[in-house]
Amino acid sequence: MKGFEKYRKMYFMPPEDCFDWVKKDSIAKAPIWCSVDLRDGNQALIEPMNLEEKIKFYQMLVDIGFKHIEVGFPAASETEYQFLRAIIERGMIPDDVTVQVLTQAREHIIKRTFEAIDGAPNVIVHVYNSTSVAQREQVFKKSKEEIKQIAVDGAKLVYDLSKQEKGNISFEYSPESFTGTEMDYALEVCNAVLDIWQPTPERKAIINLPSTVQYSMPHVFASQIEYFNKNLKYRDSVLISLHPHNDRGSGISDAELGLLAGADRIEGTLFGNGERTGNVDIVTLGMNMYSLGVDPCLNFHNMKQIRETYEKLTNMEVSMRQPYAGDLVFTAFSGSHQDAISKGMACHAAEKDAFWTVPYLPIDPKDLGRTYDSDVIRINSQSGKGGVSYVLKQTYGIMLPEKMKEEFGYLVKDVSDKEHSELDAERIYKIFKETYRNITSAFHVSETHFRQHDGIEATITIQTPEKTEIVTANGNGRLDSVSKALKKHFNITYELTEYTEHSLSRGSSSKALAYVGITAHEKLIWGVGMDEDIIKASINALTAAINRAGLHTLDRANANQYK
Repeated sequence: MKGFEKYRKMYFMPPEDCFDWVKKDSIAKAPIWCSVDLRDGNQALIEPMNLEEKIKFYQMLVDIGFKHIEVGFPAASETEYQFLRAIIERGMIPDDVTVQVLTQAREHIIKRTFEAIDGAPNVIVHVYNSTSVAQREQVFKKSKEEIKQIAVDGAKLVYDLSKQEKGNISFEYSPESFTGTEMDYALEVCNAVLDIWQPTPERKAIINLPSTVQYSMPHVFASQIEYFNKNLKYRDSVLISLHPHNDRGSGISDAELGLLAGADRIEGTLFGNGERTGNVDIVTLGMNMYSLGVDPCLNFHNMKQIRETYEKLTNMEVSMRQPYAGDLVFTAFSGSHQDAISKGMACHAAEKDAFWTVPYLPIDPKDLGRTYDSDVIRINSQSGKGGVSYVLKQTYGIMLPEKMKEEFGYLVKDVSDKEHSELDAERIYKIFKETYRNITSAFHVSETHFRQHDGIEATITIQTPEKTEIVTANGNGRLDSVSKALKKHFNITYELTEYTEHSLSRGSSSKALAYVGITAHEKLIWGVGMDEDIIKASINALTAAINRAGLHTLDRANANQYK
């Protein structure tokens, strides 16, 4: 691809080796989460949320469990200012929630910000200025010392104004465009800000390191964060926060490796909304931890409702393949995948295993409010016998015999292929009924009587469109005697080779399902019967199989399909 020559590295490695994060294999605990949906996410919307929409979104974030919520840039617009005033004046900030406001390191903007936070119980004032080489040289045209002085002056003003407020105010500083800044210089600026704030373990400051634009592979970002973790002043009094964007598609990796490197806090958004390619997706990050047995300290059990609320308020769409939240992320269409999931689910249920190990499902979909029947296994032309039989079992309690699964699976696949569509459980059940169950196209047995005589003697009433006849025969059992009566009456030959049964529900009035397979013309032909009486169900299944095979003299035309 032509044009690559005009690009070069835009990032800086730390001035010392920082690779201790490589030795860690997992994140031990959840970070402090800060949602920036109402600021960074909102400013990236085609139509930013209005006041009432922001209030609804804010309440959802509180309900999910966020303890830090960036509510906006109150000096930037009247809506953001009024929103902050609304949640303060309506008493909507819980005691354990801290709201965060963003301000540039500029005097009039900082002062307006403090007007907006008046009366808030717990607030983080987040001040920033850009420090990267590109911003210094191209945008501000200032030296390193001049850029650092902007940060220091902003920190001083924030500190001084905080003394006039009654609420609990914390400080946060971001060297915006951190990833394009020399690491030793970024550290110098952050330490200069901390010298102004003089944080303590009881009153911690936040140093937020944003990958405002992703320039490097994730391991480089991790080394940059480790450098800060090892060299930042007042380290036991500072929370290192990350604000990864997703320009290279590695926002999740940056965040996870950054946490391994020593970060304490993550700023991001639900489903990764934000400028350009978006912010880091907190839903994915949190659920990744959950899948490794770490409590994310956020509640995503009702993922569907969270997603619907998010889509309604932002007019954004969550992709069908969005991790954990998309419509299809737990869905298997592939036959082999469906078979593995079906067997894995059965094994998990039978063994009552404390740990989740089902193939192809990294977490239990039920943990997110998803259902197995409508979310996990869905049927199209790529599906197999395992998936089709699983849907019938989960939705209708129908447990196909093993030798019947393949035939019915191919039948359903053929229908889906011809119609070029997915088949839902109701349609699959309809195909099952029309193909196998209680088929009486040429005859049916309307009445049966048994008595003990030379084994079991069956007297059956056979009804056809033309007449009704009574036939008697003896056999080893009830179904065998009925089978011999039918063979005798129609002068036909087949072998009764398969039989299985099960109840569809519990209780004395539950219906039973019987499956009968007969071998004729070197083919196994199935019939299914259903009745509260298992003997009637078995007889119905046998007559269905014979009708399908077209063995009797009254329906010779159907027999051609089996010859």
